[in-house]
Amino acid sequence: MFGYEAATNLSNPPISMGSWEDGDGDDDAQRQLCLFPLQNFVNPEVAPEMKNRLKENLVYDAATETRYLNASNREMCAPNDAQLSSDMHDSTPSENKAPHQLLQFTFQELKSATGNFRPDSILGEGGFGYVFKGWIEGNSTAPAKPGTGITVAVKSLKQDALQGHREWVAEVDFLGQLHHPNLVKLIGYCIEDDQRLLVYEFMARGSLENHLFRRTMPLQWSSRIKIALGAAKGLAFLHGNTKPVIYRDFKTSNILLDLEFNAKLSDFGLAKAGPQGDKTHVSTRVVGTYGYAAPEYVMTGHLTSKSDVYSFGVVLLEILTGRRSMDKKRPSGEQNLVTWARPYLTDRRKLYQLVDPRLELNYSIKGVQRTCQLAYSCLNRDPKSRPSMDEVVRVLAPLHDLNDMAVLSNHFRSLSLHRRQKKGENRPLNYMQPTSIRDSPLNTAY
Repeated sequence: MFGYEAATNLSNPPISMGSWEDGDGDDDAQRQLCLFPLQNFVNPEVAPEMKNRLKENLVYDAATETRYLNASNREMCAPNDAQLSSDMHDSTPSENKAPHQLLQFTFQELKSATGNFRPDSILGEGGFGYVFKGWIEGNSTAPAKPGTGITVAVKSLKQDALQGHREWVAEVDFLGQLHHPNLVKLIGYCIEDDQRLLVYEFMARGSLENHLFRRTMPLQWSSRIKIALGAAKGLAFLHGNTKPVIYRDFKTSNILLDLEFNAKLSDFGLAKAGPQGDKTHVSTRVVGTYGYAAPEYVMTGHLTSKSDVYSFGVVLLEILTGRRSMDKKRPSGEQNLVTWARPYLTDRRKLYQLVDPRLELNYSIKGVQRTCQLAYSCLNRDPKSRPSMDEVVRVLAPLHDLNDMAVLSNHFRSLSLHRRQKKGENRPLNYMQPTSIRDSPLNTAY
């Protein structure tokens, strides 16, 4: 909800289920929270856990998914495309002090670093504010001239966004303590009067969403596998942490890319501490984005790491197909990507019809097979049958080295030619023949 390019997308509206109870006293706690300096953060009292409105032993069958998809489609067609809030009743892990190694900026420093927040420095707009490009000197808070020093992304919270403030707190709390090559680095923050800003490392290539759905040049197969693997490693780190973290809003707009297409997870506003000890799940108000949220989480409010695994499966399908998880512009049977793709994933004769046609056979045959198998496992209707993210990483890691490119196969070339002739397409395929996927140039995808 807070990513660089988190522009509102009608195809994937956010979800927020449940309602506020009058007179619960939480508004006062929220107002008080705004008055504390960062080092004195004290989370408001956690409201009683949401009562489970459904039976615990939910049957994960086609009927369950149908109910979920019907709810998704109703929400997808809703006229209000505004971003909905995070679970404000939920608590986030806090040490009641500023996370170590974060720089504390003044508002004036960030104003200077971004050129007075000028419009041409805007990188993106989220539900609760803008993200600006700026420059700072070395490892300090001093602003630098444009094009010098270190390039940063400065996220500014709208002053009237109370719910956004709660997500701002969660972002500082998690990213201030969690460090991994596949998580976006939080450099510092500003909390001054009613100003709330965050300073991140600058991710030069923007979001995965932008590359998959908005650019004319398609991402190469090698880049797609590299990005999927990097994002999987980020989730695996969160789930395997001493204090597990459930990301809860895994989607293409929250996966940012550096110059070399290394993927990093951003936007931890909806992240939640996972179950510990004997607990099997966390009961919470349902938030996230339709099309990505796991059906059992939407139906019951029970959150586990396997909820993230389902979301990863959806993103893996988007990477494979070049289609959005929800797209109301497509025919009725194809608007929900999971529903449309599921029959193809189990038929080896048809699964290649899932591949983004813009790749034009420049993909690994075995790579597609294993990616489809992995996506199908991640999207299992029974969350217990889904793989862990560590297992996902082990499956994806070897795919970088496969060199059985479909473009080199006479069988696949004739199949492709036949399909194109049926569609009346006469344009020749853009055949590329890299010696291996790893050797494919990456910069052509930008």
